[in-house]
Amino acid sequence: MTTLVHLSDPHFGRDVDLAQIRALESSIPSLAPAAVVVTGDLTQRARHGEFQRALAFVETLAEAAPVHVIPGNHDVQWWETPFHLLGARRKYAKYRRYFGGELSPTLELPGVTIASALTSHGVVAGSMTWKFWRDTAVKGHLPAAEVARVTELFRRVPNGTCRVVVTHHNVLRGAISRRMGLARWRAAQRALASTGADLVLCGHDHQEDIGTIEGGAVVSTASTFTHRTRGHRASAFNVVTIDERQIAVHHRRWDGAIGAFVAADPVHFPRRHG
Repeated sequence: MTTLVHLSDPHFGRDVDLAQIRALESSIPSLAPAAVVVTGDLTQRARHGEFQRALAFVETLAEAAPVHVIPGNHDVQWWETPFHLLGARRKYAKYRRYFGGELSPTLELPGVTIASALTSHGVVAGSMTWKFWRDTAVKGHLPAAEVARVTELFRRVPNGTCRVVVTHHNVLRGAISRRMGLARWRAAQRALASTGADLVLCGHDHQEDIGTIEGGAVVSTASTFTHRTRGHRASAFNVVTIDERQIAVHHRRWDGAIGAFVAADPVHFPRRHG
């Protein structure tokens, strides 16, 4: 059995709840994860101090397990180069300074391959919708090149490997927000399924969720560690366990009265590639 801890949207800066962060740092080692996946929005405004605190958080988690990190829309300095007027690299400069040059990293574990698909691009044509007053710099999109790269990577892994795709933007519609994280989300769901993914890990919507998309891929959406949860719900992170036959996901929700995250019952799904 392989255990993955899935976190998202700590938003280091004004809104972060440091009591929850400290609880994560102290409790995650006891879960003995094979890896910790952080699906973006490490910062609130992509400031140096926010990235520095996020890096300290990631380095603490890395004492327990490898940490797989991707950027979210709040980590992208899109205002530096909207529509890539000054090139694409400038918007990721601070993120790369603290978390390295790879925006779509891959992590190989025994029996599990984790591949990222970059969806956080800032203000670009692919992420625009007709509701530009609401969605600009918020929505993401899934480029064909990202899908092709992940598909080829998964094609080469041994039979029986659990294939995990990591994105920032939510793939399922938010239960409270009623919003999808990705522009052209139907095509994005089909594209994710076409990669052969067994599991998709994402965040962005600030509400925990578990479900499936076309083709049977399991989707785990993690919440945030700020007061900006949907509907003022308790913050939550997800624990995923993978064995030869199934994937199980359960939420761990914050209980402020005891200062700890409390586990809910797991939800089980059969493996696509057992």
